[in-house]
This record gives sequence, C-alpha cells and structure tokens, in this order.
Amino acid sequence: MTLKQTHTVPLAAAKAGISQATGYRFQADPTLPSQKKTPRGRRRPDPLADIFDAEVVPMLQSSPGIRPVAVYEEVLRRHPELGSGIRRTLERRIRAWNAEHGPEQEVMFRQVHEPGKMGLSDFTAMGKLGVTIAGEGLDHRLYHFRLAYSGFQHAHVVLGGESYVALAEGLQNALWTLGGVPKVHRTDYLLAALKNLDKAAKDDLTDRFDALCQHYRMTPTRNTKGVAHENGSIESPNGYLKCTIEDALLMRGSRDFDDLPAYRRFIDDDCRSDQRAQCQADRCRTREPPVVASTADHGLRGGHATRHVARWLHLAHGVLYRAVPVDW
Repeated sequence: MTLKQTHTVPLAAAKAGISQATGYRFQADPTLPSQKKTPRGRRRPDPLADIFDAEVVPMLQSSPGIRPVAVYEEVLRRHPELGSGIRRTLERRIRAWNAEHGPEQEVMFRQVHEPGKMGLSDFTAMGKLGVTIAGEGLDHRLYHFRLAYSGFQHAHVVLGGESYVALAEGLQNALWTLGGVPKVHRTDYLLAALKNLDKAAKDDLTDRFDALCQHYRMTPTRNTKGVAHENGSIESPNGYLKCTIEDALLMRGSRDFDDLPAYRRFIDDDCRSDQRAQCQADRCRTREPPVVASTADHGLRGGHATRHVARWLHLAHGVLYRAVPVDW
C-alpha cells in the first residue's frame, strides 16, 4: 500500500511480491477482500417460522426429555407439506432451545491430575481372550495399576478371583517396578473380594490393606459407591489394556504358552510403559519406596512360609528380590 505512492504499479507489485493484475486491482479499489464480504442471508423462507414457537415449544415444555425425532414425526403428521428436509433444521432449533430453556444438565468438572499424586488399582477379567497354558485354558484376571498423570501402568496375572493377597502382591510389584510411591492410592469397593465375607472378615481385610498403604506412606481412598466415573482413570484404561493384549496375541500368532512364567513375561513386555517426559515427571514427584518391603507384615501367608525382602538398587537397575524363610 505504501510502495504505490512512490513507484509505478508494476514496480510496486514486483517489490510486494504480487502480480501486476492484483496491483492494478488494489489501485482501483483499496478495500481488502475480507472487508468486501457481506453476511450470508437466508436463501429460502424459514419453514418453521410459524410452527416452532406455536407448536414445537409447547411440546418441549409439556414433555421434557422428548426426543427430537419424535417431535419431527409429529410435525410431519400435522404438516405433511413441509417434507423431510426440515429435520436437521428442527433438530438444531430444538438443541438451541434446550440449551437455554431445557432441564438442568449434570455439571462435570474437568479433573486436573498432578504428577506423583494418584495411583489407581483395579482387577479386570481376561477369560474372553482364550489364553491357554500347554493347551489348557487359563481362567485368570489381571491386577492393573496405573498412575493418573502419566499413564504409567503395570499388570499382574492373578489366578482365581479378587482377593487381598492378589491386590497386595500386585500393588507392591507395581510400586517397585515404578521405583516410587504416589501420595494417594484409589480403588473401588472390590465387591468381588468382599461379597462372601462376614463383617469381621471385611473389617480385617480393610485393616490389612490400610496397614499396607500406611507402610508405603500412601493415603488410601475409594470412589463413591455406585459412581464408577470417579474411578475413570483406571476403568477406561482396563478396556484399552485388554485391546492392546488382544492385538499382541494376534501378532504373536498363537494364544498358547509353554508355561505360566512365559505368559507373565508376555504381559510384562506388553504393559511396559515408555519413558515419556510425563512419566519421568511422575517418577520425580513420587516418594522412594521403603528399603524393606515385607509381605509377611501384611498377611500374605501362603503355603511356603517366606517373606520377600526388596532392596532398592537404582532406577535404571530395578529391584533385587530374595526369599527369606520366616518362622510364624
């Protein structure tokens, strides 16, 4: 615009990097193209001008929650001359009316997770994958641990149902694999583990789990009973984890494994988290696990009386486990 004041149109256009034709067009009319556009108007009469306020709005007011398709069918029954082309227009009008005058909608607040703050645990059934060990079907489930911020996850193969032993063993393995301990640990109510227990047994299970969390300096929390979306950071990834394992089994070409350790290694390889910046941030904000993690202290008593002493070596080298006999 300033070059044309001191140069000819061809020279000013060349210096500005535009064609001569564009230069002459600017000289004839300096208005910018964006300023020449006029608002787009309606190209045909509004088919709902005399119907929406008079007939549709009373239907919406008298029947809250009615589907737009039902209103559309009723409008066509009353006014067949309108034709099927009004459906999208009617749906947009109804959506706009509901947003302003409709019933109150449930308010959801976006969750903001902090690094190193929350870890979650859950069990997920794996029977539908059809995994076999030496030709025999394996009825099992996975204990699934996940960090809410980075998505770090760890899975542990569980034979049988949900139990405190499976939860405690899987949680401890996950924490030592992570190399850190989050501030808060969340589970659901684990009804499958509690439904066959009397009150005393349930209280004992809760006390033992609280003691385990206290040992790792975590605050145990549970989602509100019946409100599953409060545990969404682990419930939804459960399905994604199973889809990932299903894809890995398809690429492997076989669902049969020589023995259970081979299947456990397969799960470990498939669930190994990458070293993203988010994952590193999560690790940096977690606390270091206790030097000694004794499963005997938390009621993990099996047929062989041993306890597992875990010694922290280095984040890059993992954990050294050694089974030590225990006298009960």
